[in-house]
Amino acid sequence: MPTYRKLNRRSDQRKALLRDLVTQLIIHERIETTETKAKELSRLIDKMVTLGKENTLASRRRAAETVRFIEGEDGKNAVQKLFEDIAVRFKDRSGGYTRIMKLGPRRGDSTEMAVIEFVE
Repeated sequence: MPTYRKLNRRSDQRKALLRDLVTQLIIHERIETTETKAKELSRLIDKMVTLGKENTLASRRRAAETVRFIEGEDGKNAVQKLFEDIAVRFKDRSGGYTRIMKLGPRRGDSTEMAVIEFVE
């Protein structure tokens, strides 16, 4: 039995979806998605922030395998923002870097929606 959610996708599609969600959460620091995607994203983003707290060349390379190189509003790409802004913010915290707030069902198909954001 797998320890992750399949999200009704093949493995390559699921990996691409989660990479995009991780990157967008790092850039925008708050996104709205379905509840199951948010729960799976929370697991991944916690691992990325932990890598960011290590701040070694090896951890940057491991994070760069997952996070896409998309620039945000401040001119930094997502990996730079992860290591220079987000990881520094959580240096004294040992886990639980995100919060998931439920929004209720989506109007079209009644899928439970949620907002995932970094804890301040």
